[in-house]
Amino acid sequence: MKNRFLSGKKIFAGKLKKGLKVSELVENYYQAYNSARLSEACRLLVEKMLSPQNDVTIGITLAGAITPAGMSGQIVSMMERGFIDFIIATGANLYHDTHFALNFPLHKGTHQIDDTTLYKHGVVRIYDVFLTADTLLSTDKFTQKILLAKSAPRGAISSAEFHNYIGRCLLRDAPNPEISILAQAAKYNIPVYTSSPGDSTYGMDLANFSTDLKRLGSINLHINPNLDVLETTAIVMGAKQNGAILLGGGSPKNFYMQTQPFLWECLGVEKGGHDYFIQITMDSPQWGGLSGATPQEAVSWGKINPNELKNTVVVYSDITLAVPILFSYALEKAKMRKQKNLYLRREKLMNDLKKEAQKKPITWTADELYKKHQE
Repeated sequence: MKNRFLSGKKIFAGKLKKGLKVSELVENYYQAYNSARLSEACRLLVEKMLSPQNDVTIGITLAGAITPAGMSGQIVSMMERGFIDFIIATGANLYHDTHFALNFPLHKGTHQIDDTTLYKHGVVRIYDVFLTADTLLSTDKFTQKILLAKSAPRGAISSAEFHNYIGRCLLRDAPNPEISILAQAAKYNIPVYTSSPGDSTYGMDLANFSTDLKRLGSINLHINPNLDVLETTAIVMGAKQNGAILLGGGSPKNFYMQTQPFLWECLGVEKGGHDYFIQITMDSPQWGGLSGATPQEAVSWGKINPNELKNTVVVYSDITLAVPILFSYALEKAKMRKQKNLYLRREKLMNDLKKEAQKKPITWTADELYKKHQE
């Protein structure tokens, strides 16, 4: 019994050396506490989620304000290699991503400053990132121009279609589309959803033109959240295996995780839960703010496959610290994957979801659901 407890790799107390690779740091020096969890996440991502033998559909969620911190390019690097198949983000992350594509600058600032003074000088602060009101207004001008264009979509659309249109416009017109999540998502046919369509300047622009508040000419265009729920669920149902990379928590995380309960609770289709789960967060579950909670708790909702808890890792760390390590390790160790082009496959996936749902009874009792879970 004693030997079983001591069967783990011996702790290495070696000195740091000049020119360490990220892989050496992760594999040899990240051995305990949250560095060990980050090492586990790196290995899970490369050895299982990105393994060609497993054919995992990987969705990434983006919460908080990570694109203003300059992280768009890091995510694009993963997209280029086929390591990300679809994205769910806050609208704010996607809006601020657009500044970089349009070459509207954001600057390193400080959190130790009088915000009244910033306001008087037309400077907006995101903790220690500074940008001007002109950057916001110039981005809005670009958005308004493309929304009013005849080529813009009309009617009720999913947020994936809305973001794809913006991305295509950035590819065509922006000076720096290569560092934009939205532009590169359009290039690689990666669907990008937002769980909060009205909670960003993109949402405000849509609201503005849908009601013609300034007599500029109203447009018939709005995001239908129901389509987002259906499309993301169709992607999950159509995957051989599902993997989640959750940067932060919040609405994007739960929006992705709820695809499994939607299948069994609303449609009567049992998928079994997600197979792989990596979350980087600084939230704690006991305060009720860790959206979707821990992978262990998620099992009770059918969000995580109970047989795959060994393939879940939570890294309690700042995203801006952990993600460059996680992604750099993947770029160094994993082979490039073929793009799944999920944006182009949405209609087929939706039809497959509809067909599967129609096989099930229209109503079922709690006892029937419980019995099915026991099976």
